Amino acid sequence: MCGICGIIGGADGREEVLERMMEIMKHRGPDGGDAYLSEKAALGFRRLSIIDLEQGMQPMYNETGNRVLVFNGEIYNYLKLREILLKKGHSFRSHSDSEVLLHGYEEYGSKLLLKLRGMFSFALWDEEKGELFAARDFFGIKPFYYTVMDQMLVFASEIKSILEYPGYQRKVNEAALEQYLSFQYSVLPETFFKGIFQLLPGHYLHFKNGKLRVVKYFEPELEPEQGGTRKKWAGEVLQAVKQSVDRHLVSDVKVGCFLSGGVDSSLLAAVSGCDEAYTVGFENEGGLYDETGSAGKLAQELGISDCRKYITKEEFAAALPEAVWYLDEPLGDASAIALWFLAGEASGKVKTVLSGEGSDELFGGYNIYLEPDMLKMIQWLPAGIRKKAASLAGKIPGRIKGKGYLKRGALTLRERYIGNAYIFHPEERACLLKRRTVVQPGDLLGPLYDRVSGLADADQMQSIDLCYWLPGDILKKADRMGMAHSLEIRVPFLDLEVYETARRLPHDMKFRHGHTKYALRRAAAEVLPEKVSARKKRGFPVPIRRWLREDDWYLQVREAFAGKTAAHYFHRDYLLALLEAHRSGKEDHSRKIWTVYSFLLWHRIYFEGEASGWKRSESLS
Repeated sequence: MCGICGIIGGADGREEVLERMMEIMKHRGPDGGDAYLSEKAALGFRRLSIIDLEQGMQPMYNETGNRVLVFNGEIYNYLKLREILLKKGHSFRSHSDSEVLLHGYEEYGSKLLLKLRGMFSFALWDEEKGELFAARDFFGIKPFYYTVMDQMLVFASEIKSILEYPGYQRKVNEAALEQYLSFQYSVLPETFFKGIFQLLPGHYLHFKNGKLRVVKYFEPELEPEQGGTRKKWAGEVLQAVKQSVDRHLVSDVKVGCFLSGGVDSSLLAAVSGCDEAYTVGFENEGGLYDETGSAGKLAQELGISDCRKYITKEEFAAALPEAVWYLDEPLGDASAIALWFLAGEASGKVKTVLSGEGSDELFGGYNIYLEPDMLKMIQWLPAGIRKKAASLAGKIPGRIKGKGYLKRGALTLRERYIGNAYIFHPEERACLLKRRTVVQPGDLLGPLYDRVSGLADADQMQSIDLCYWLPGDILKKADRMGMAHSLEIRVPFLDLEVYETARRLPHDMKFRHGHTKYALRRAAAEVLPEKVSARKKRGFPVPIRRWLREDDWYLQVREAFAGKTAAHYFHRDYLLALLEAHRSGKEDHSRKIWTVYSFLLWHRIYFEGEASGWKRSESLS
């Protein structure tokens, strides 16, 4: 796991700029760094040594030195590919997966990408042709950002690295802000920084003579089959997961695992043979916010060393500015901060861990996927009656049981579902934002909904989450919070063969008798106690609902909502009304409040602080 960056095109002072770009993401690679410089290109690399500790340094060159690679990630089938390439006449100077990419591209070109098993973002420069090829993995596990200025391409693993390039002038992309308020993450190809883009998952780019071409080479698609017994599907799932875990254990350093007590991380812990597990909980906040007990019991049953961390409210608040700086963009998911502590706990003992990201999106694990069946009781009514009932329910103040059910039952799937989070609906955004565009969440998701319209509603919801929620929220926080502590987080569920099995699962092998990810649970029951394999999905809950009603947090957030930055972007009266309604207990607006507050804190760090951003040695208190 590493950090990569580069400048393609001639520019004065590139060596000094590249050094700053590398230095600001040293956390991604504290074990060393190096650079390649020519008249046409400058490539930088920071290394976290996981495989081939002695010879795996980059930039890496081919035999003639005319092609140069910088790579972030891990290729788990590299030994098999290396053997094939040796037979085709390629010579290797190392035993690293990086060199396999270099020779693999020489042999196969862009077709190499679909032969890879792993997580990756890489850039390959051809000095003779004067062209760059760069690619990002299938699901978006590893990041890649870029901007084009004056016919030059500047790229990096993190946005903060690109900000070191003196030709870039920071400006907030307000279109990203508007969508963020609904999705709770940065959903557009253009990031929160105007002019800086993410290379989307399953895409590659080609840059030559100042011209950029971006191509999609992969998109996850569900194709549920019919029939098959529970035993058949559970067996296929367990076999695919075991094989993937075996590949993800390839490492020249010790591998640990995260363990929450839920079925996903528990299954990985059980089949991996890892001897250390890491978990966090919130001190003195009740059982809802503390899974350390159940995780500890399972660890004991599996014979795993149990490493726990309890997070206090004060610690959580103190870590916020630093964690937000590492995230690069606003993220309205408070569990990202909890993951910050979890990664920190593990990084003191290991360099890499297994984690369960992707299981819910592939196997149908979110409880919201059961909603289509629940709404059948009302959706047989004519649309006009449902909408009238929803309108009346909306006029009832406070939290009334069944109000949300009536409101959601009046909407079509496309209207009500944009992902696991739907923070501010269009009418709420109109009240909140001072400047608005006409693009609604449904407009962005429309083409994808059109492509999956033949699937059952829950499968359509999965498809939305696979393409948007997974890379935009789940994988982004895993990468940033892990790398902030120089920890590689590996995600065995997001393996192509696991995906090929999961995408074929019949609908009733995911959702049955009011339970989610049915086939995965039956597979897990082969190696886990039934009480663990059947445990209901809980997510990664953080007690912000309670904290935002307490004086210290309330006053801090109120100060931000009443400030100049809030006044520039938002109608402050609306914001303050949300905060007061939440504090009084009349409504639960915690997710809305947290989403806006996260943006304001991010803005404070990246636009109201020093030009290079906030760093560990600085304080915002």
